[in-house]
Amino acid sequence: MLSSTADHLYWMARSMERAESTARMLDVTYRMGLLKSSEDESQQHWSAALSISGLHGSYGEANSELTADRVLRFMALDAGNPSSIYCCVQRARENARAVRGSISVEMWETINHTWLEMRDVSADQLHGDRVSSFFDWVKERSHLSRGVTSGTMLQDDGLRFIRVGTFLERGDNTARILDVKYHILLPSLSDVGGVADYYQWSALLRSVSSLSAYRKIYQDLITPTRVAELLILRRDMPRSLAACVHEVNQQIRELGSENSSELGRQCGRLDAELQYGRIDEILKLGVHQYLTGFLSRINDIGDQVNATYFWAMRQSA
Repeated sequence: MLSSTADHLYWMARSMERAESTARMLDVTYRMGLLKSSEDESQQHWSAALSISGLHGSYGEANSELTADRVLRFMALDAGNPSSIYCCVQRARENARAVRGSISVEMWETINHTWLEMRDVSADQLHGDRVSSFFDWVKERSHLSRGVTSGTMLQDDGLRFIRVGTFLERGDNTARILDVKYHILLPSLSDVGGVADYYQWSALLRSVSSLSAYRKIYQDLITPTRVAELLILRRDMPRSLAACVHEVNQQIRELGSENSSELGRQCGRLDAELQYGRIDEILKLGVHQYLTGFLSRINDIGDQVNATYFWAMRQSA
């Protein structure tokens, strides 16, 4: 496979996954903001939304104050913000167009149609009851894109690059959401076990589609320790760090390459550590410290994917 084709497929998948992850994070932040809270608490949650995506600096350059409406517009529809949902969908469509001959007709039509509808979304749709409807639409289009890809694309290296991009992005976003939200929620609630406590931890689980899984596995009250265990170590939880890294490791092994030994070592080691890790060891180290280290390692793997399959393949072409 041409390196340019693999590159476009990889970033097409990452862009769609990032659009969905941003929608999930903004939706739960918006819902949490509907709770009765002080202005400082509300700003803290919206500031966290910017922190998850590393956008505090660019937001501050374009906005003089931090408000829910401005953060929503900036992270959802701002064409000048490369990480906005608008730009992610646009980027996914551009990458898909560049490799139309390597994806199915259904895949192209799904992604192209998503972009055409995205262009018609206005700021008016980020008010009141329409806010969550917009985020639900983004999530549904991402689900549809993945389903069409799985059901129509040839099971070859192209699909493997798509899955590597999808699960690297998903693991990165789950770690970011858990890190920031865990840091905010754990010290900020004085009434642990109360209604606000339950609602906010439930909202965190909903942001990664894990509330039903949590209830099924633990059948008990929601606690920070179990939330961390579910989203870090449970390989049977689709959006956990363990599940994402395991999938990336499997796809890298199937792709193979004469230059992929270091990449395979990094993926295999992280996969094994998550498989045999224990939550008490993570808590002893500190959840924030653990997740910071994970993000550094998953970014290194992304860089190694680029060096192994995209840059190196171009150099040898």
